[in-house]
Amino acid sequence: MAATRTSARPNASKTTGKSKGSNIIEFTAEQELEAYRMMLLIRRFEEKSGQMYGMGLIGGFCHLYIGQEAVVTGVQMSSKDGDAIITGYRDHGHMLACGMDPKGVMAELTGRRGGLSKGKGGSMHMFSKEKHFYGGHGIVGAQVSLGTGLAFANAYRGNDNVSFTYFGDGAANQGQVYESFNMAQLWKLPVIYIIENNRYAMGTAVNRASAQQDFSKRGISFNIPGEQVDGMDVRAVKRAADHAIAWCREGNGPYILEMQTYRYRGHSMSDPAKYRTKEEVQRMRDEHDPIEQVRSRILASNFASEDDLKQIDAGVRAIVAEAAEFATNDPEPDPSELWTDVLV
Repeated sequence: MAATRTSARPNASKTTGKSKGSNIIEFTAEQELEAYRMMLLIRRFEEKSGQMYGMGLIGGFCHLYIGQEAVVTGVQMSSKDGDAIITGYRDHGHMLACGMDPKGVMAELTGRRGGLSKGKGGSMHMFSKEKHFYGGHGIVGAQVSLGTGLAFANAYRGNDNVSFTYFGDGAANQGQVYESFNMAQLWKLPVIYIIENNRYAMGTAVNRASAQQDFSKRGISFNIPGEQVDGMDVRAVKRAADHAIAWCREGNGPYILEMQTYRYRGHSMSDPAKYRTKEEVQRMRDEHDPIEQVRSRILASNFASEDDLKQIDAGVRAIVAEAAEFATNDPEPDPSELWTDVLV
C-alpha cells in the first residue's frame, strides 16, 4: 500500500516567527559567505560519504544530512565556545559545523586509527571533548535525556552554556523525550530542543505517525515555549536560534525549535525512499534548497562573483578529497584498541 504523502513545500503560515516578529534577518556579506562555505562543506562531504559507502569503504549504517544543512549551520552561527551539542545518528553535518576535523570524521566512517573515536564508533558514535560534541547516538531519542543532563551539568556549574539537543520528528514520539521536558522545565535547565522535522522519520509521513504535527507545541503541557522555523533558510534558523539562546542564557529554562526541513536522500543508505515521489524531492530541491538560496543572494547582492563561488567550491572539494584520501590510507586500529576506553 502506498504511503500517504505530505506536501514538499514548507507551510509559510507556520514559519512566520509567530510572536517573535519576522522570521528573516538580513545577513552581512561575511555571514552569507560563512553560511555558504559551511553548508557546501557538509553537502560535499556527505556526497563523498555516499560514494565511499557504495565502494564498500564505509561499513554499518550511514545516514546522510543532504538537504538539512541550514539547520545546524544557522544554530552554530549563534553559538559560543562551551555550548554543548548532541544529536542522533544523522550526525556528520553537526560534527563539521562545530569544527571537527573532516579527516577525523571521514577516518571514523572508514574505521581507521585516525578517526575521532579511534575507528571504534563509526558513523553514529563520534565524540569530541574539545568541541563539546557528545555524539552521535544510534538509539532513537536516547540523546534527548543525555542532552538534558548536559544542561543540568551547566546549571550545576553556574555557567551560561547552553545544550543544543537535536532529534528528529520520529524521535519526538519517544517517551524519554517527555520525561526530559518535564525535568528541564522543573529545574529551568538551559537546553534548546531542536526537532529536525524532515517529514518522514524512517519512512513514515508525519501525518501517519503523529497526532500533533506541530512539534513546536509538544512542550505546552510542560510550559515550554516553542517555535516553528523554516529550516531550509539559514537566516530564519539563526534568528530563531538567537532568540532561543538568549532565553536560555537568561535563566528562563528550555526552549523548543521545530526546524521544518527535508532530506533529499533516503533515511539511510539502504533506504530506496519509495514512500515519496521523485517529483516531490525535485520540487524541494528546485524551490527550497538551502545552499542555492544563499548562493542566489550572494550573487544578487554582489557579495561575490560566480568565479569567487567556484573557487570556494573548489576549496571545499579539495578539503573533502584530502579527507577521503586520509581515510582510505590511514591504518586500521591495532586489535589491542578493543580494550581501551572500556568502563567496567
